[in-house]
Amino acid sequence: MAFTPKQMAVTVALLGIVSFICGIYAEIKKPAVGDPIPGNDVVICKYPSNSTVVLGYISVVLLTASTAAGYYSLFYPYNGISIPQAAAFQSGYFTTFFNVALGTSGLAAAMVLWPTITEHLHLIQNVHSNLERDCPTAKTGLVGGGAFVSLDASLFWLLSLMFVTNVREDYLQEAEHGDYSQAVTFD
Repeated sequence: MAFTPKQMAVTVALLGIVSFICGIYAEIKKPAVGDPIPGNDVVICKYPSNSTVVLGYISVVLLTASTAAGYYSLFYPYNGISIPQAAAFQSGYFTTFFNVALGTSGLAAAMVLWPTITEHLHLIQNVHSNLERDCPTAKTGLVGGGAFVSLDASLFWLLSLMFVTNVREDYLQEAEHGDYSQAVTFD
């Protein structure tokens, strides 16, 4: 199936927006603290039922899919014609936004994963032998902040796609008027 840059842009944007929404809902649904229930030489932490962990993991999966689609969209042979990656990386704008997109994707994944895994561990390991222990939850604000960085990452992938589209057009115009040896066609 042949893709167009617009289809790839819509895919990247849609995945990024849904990842953002899931991350925001995960932050909103996160309880502030759990209820300590004293037992025989233990404290059991009871947390209210919530979907923070599931929404956090879904947000990370969608961020990963948005990142993969963004990366794939940059080097996909549109109309059966590909350009060398070296030609794309000769553009300073493309190289900058490509690196920023990679960096923000990694930062967003870390910011959403860390509190999600921490919250998951709090829910699983809820029996403590320290009777003075309270029942904490993951750090407040990190999942929401990671959701915003996730949205930023998808926007940087879209900007990278815009710049590589310009580079492709320039490269193919030069190839049309000059040497065809660098252009690769796929039939």
